[in-house]
Parts: sequence; structure tokens; C-alpha cells
Amino acid sequence: MLDDDLAYPVRVSDLKQWVYCARVFFYQHCLPDVRPTTFKMEAGKAAGRSEVGREERRSLRVYGIAAGQREFDVPLRSARWGLRGEVDMVITVEGTGEVIPVDYKLSRIAGAHFQLQVAVYGLLLEEMRGVSVRRGFLYEIPLRRAEEIAIDARLRRQTERAVAAMQAIIANETMPEPVKNRHKCVTCEFRRFCNDVL
Repeated sequence: MLDDDLAYPVRVSDLKQWVYCARVFFYQHCLPDVRPTTFKMEAGKAAGRSEVGREERRSLRVYGIAAGQREFDVPLRSARWGLRGEVDMVITVEGTGEVIPVDYKLSRIAGAHFQLQVAVYGLLLEEMRGVSVRRGFLYEIPLRRAEEIAIDARLRRQTERAVAAMQAIIANETMPEPVKNRHKCVTCEFRRFCNDVL
């Protein structure tokens, strides 16, 4: 695992966190032994694991797909981006060969941070499989609903900017500014570290 940490220092889940709050990324990478584990984090992981069994039994209609091959917990790496991650599911559409990443979320809202995460999984799949990935899905577990995410030029540019900024944070160990929406800080597991926000 140490080799992966060096070759691919940024995880795809870090990008999601970066969009939500850049300081959490800073704490995870520059002070890696201080992150507390929360009930919410554990609940999300457990929900994702239990979703695999249900996914294997249901049709692909929730994604608007008639037939396809599913792969679960697919590891992804990118030398170009310096990223690593594991996507919950990849669908290869029968007939067209289209490749689609799917990420399970214990959430009712497909926030911008979750959308970026799906887009990045698509970019890594493009690099690893030599295909064009134009869309992905967020599967919202509480609603049993799949929301399509277009992997467009805007999300691609956002990824490039975020990865460059994150790599600079790791290299310089510089704490980012706090989030503008301080409501996010109320339930954050790192709120006691940010003495300038509460």
C-alpha cells in the first residue's frame, strides 16, 4: 500500500472532500494520524457494501439500460492524474460497449462534490480501458434512485484544477482557507482543529 500512496498520493474520495471542504483534505494528508472515524462514515461504507447484493438482483432499468455486464469494487489508478480509487460499480452496456461508472451514496442529494467523484471515476476508466466515458451515475440508496451525471468539459476542467491545487497542498503543507458556508462545520469531525471557524 505504501507504493500506491507514493505513486498515487491523491484518492478519488479526496476530490469529493476537496470540493466540500479543502481543509479536511489538508488534515488527512498533512496530519494523517488525527482523523476521527464518525458514525456517518461507517454507515456510508456499510450501506455501500450491502447495496452490492441488491444490485446483483435488480435489473439495469434504473439506469435506463436494457442489458449489460456489471463489475463491483473496481480498483482504478492513473499515472497522468496521480490518482487512485475504487468505484462501486462499472457497467459495460451490451451492444454498444459503453462503459459507465456508478457510485453508491447514502444521500438524498447529488451534490457537486459527489458529481465530481463520479466524473473522476470516468476519467480513470478512460485512461485504464482506452474508451471514452461520457456519463456516470450516482445511486442514491435512501431513494433507490439513480441520477445521471454528464462527464463534460466543465467537470474535466474542475478535476484538473482540483488535482493541481491538492498536489500543491501536499507539497507545501499549506492550510487552505475555510469554507464560506460555515454550516458545513457544525457536523465536521475536524471542527476542533479549525479554531477560526466556530
